Amino acid sequence: MRVFVIAGEASGDKLGAALMAGLRKHAGDVMFEGIGGDRMIAEGLDSLFPMDEISIMGITEILSQYRQLKARIRQTADAVLVAKPDVLITIDLPEFSLRVAKLVKARSTIRTVHYVAPTVWAWRPGRAKKMAAHIDQVLALLPFEPPYMEAAGMRCDFVGHPVVTDPVATPEDVAAFRTAQGIGDAPLALILPGSRRSEVSRLLPVFSEVVDTLQKRHPDLRFVLPAAPNVAALVANAVASWPVKPIIVNPVEDGMATKQAAFAAADVAVAASGTVSLELAASDTPMVIAYDMNWISRQIIGRMLLVDTVTLVNLVSETRVVPEFIGANCTPGPIADAVSNLLAAPERQNAAMALTMERLGKGGIAPGERAALAVLDGLK
Repeated sequence: MRVFVIAGEASGDKLGAALMAGLRKHAGDVMFEGIGGDRMIAEGLDSLFPMDEISIMGITEILSQYRQLKARIRQTADAVLVAKPDVLITIDLPEFSLRVAKLVKARSTIRTVHYVAPTVWAWRPGRAKKMAAHIDQVLALLPFEPPYMEAAGMRCDFVGHPVVTDPVATPEDVAAFRTAQGIGDAPLALILPGSRRSEVSRLLPVFSEVVDTLQKRHPDLRFVLPAAPNVAALVANAVASWPVKPIIVNPVEDGMATKQAAFAAADVAVAASGTVSLELAASDTPMVIAYDMNWISRQIIGRMLLVDTVTLVNLVSETRVVPEFIGANCTPGPIADAVSNLLAAPERQNAAMALTMERLGKGGIAPGERAALAVLDGLK
């Protein structure tokens, strides 16, 4: 069996490696070609070129590197056509992946599978119909996504979210973290401003005021801020001027286990919107979600948004128990009030977080293996 698989980001590399292991387990002799990172290479992929050459985020970045990106799209599509695989699997990164799939479909009948459904349930629903012209099957991470893809004419399989297999800190890990950081039994708040420079720069001033307000209300409350590696320096510089300085955890320097222990040790979290809400749910850490964007994005997305919440725990559990403060509502006072309320009654979110993990596949077949089985079933 020949499989051409494409990933362009660290999250996609992780999904791809698990999928490759699942395919090898259930299909036996599999030849992999494509583009991927260290994890996929470790599973036997000979990457066509370094994955980071297509890890481009944002309209400005895409426009500035458009020629190079277009050349890589054409090169990749040509490589697929030469390889003549049984299936082309593209993982997320739609700006690159779906353009490759479109070129391949225009010149062949190779089966195409896209892993990670676009958020058509939140905005721009027309994307599903456009995808259907060159994508045969979609592998969805969220349980409510298949109907949106199927309505556009594609097969869609819910395969589970990788967060359900990510390591979670043990009570011993939590105790060791609290001791090492001198926290003891004090209440602990987690501050999570995101992983992109733009969102971190926009949220840190707001979160600084939230921290200051909470410290005055709850003198015993301690704060920890796990900084994504690519914004660690930015975070350190910004926090240096905060009246109340949190403990900074850098997963690269301190290890991922320290980050996991910080998540599990926290009594409450203030977090940017995104998949981090699922990581917090996996650690059973109650949360308040806050996010802002530039004025133009606010106006555009605000008019196009199709849902009344953007928090994945709320969406998956079909509840609205996680408070969120988005756009113009992302202001320090109300966020601090929500955190204080949560500290007083953290159990309000417990059932929703547990239900979210159950619905994402916790305790069942691992998502990578489920994805592999779905791909093989589609090939029948």
